[in-house]
Amino acid sequence: MKKILYPGSFDPLTNGHLDLIERASKLFDEVIVGVAINRDKNYFLTQDEKVTVIQKCCSYLQNVKILPFNGLIVSALNDSKAQAILRGLRAFSDFEYELQLALMNRSLDEKCETIFMMPTPKNSFVSSSIVKEAALLGADFSQYVPAPVFKLITQKLRDNKLK
Repeated sequence: MKKILYPGSFDPLTNGHLDLIERASKLFDEVIVGVAINRDKNYFLTQDEKVTVIQKCCSYLQNVKILPFNGLIVSALNDSKAQAILRGLRAFSDFEYELQLALMNRSLDEKCETIFMMPTPKNSFVSSSIVKEAALLGADFSQYVPAPVFKLITQKLRDNKLK
């Protein structure tokens, strides 16, 4: 069985993320969405909220599993028994960072392979950071995120639980 790990903070999950998950689900027997905690980031959503909303967004994809993790990507790769890591590249500016990350992961575990996928043109500019900023500034961000994500963020904004 060929498994791939798609790690990220997914804060929040965007249509670009979901597009990569859908496309990877057609190429691999199993796609594991690794919901990471990065100690250097201030998160919009809790890890539990992200796991729950990603499960809702991917419920129609039978070969997609959600795995929360804390620590090294290579540890999550080994824990999930995946053969490779999936990373998305939106622009050339992403490539430099992603190359460094892939090389670091390979140096930590020589069996660690990284596969890069390009977004569809429709999603090439969408990032979690842009979505967060739009949401916090009151813009309509519904076209950039799946409906369950939009509902969650809108509710949190209404309840003043986002800063």
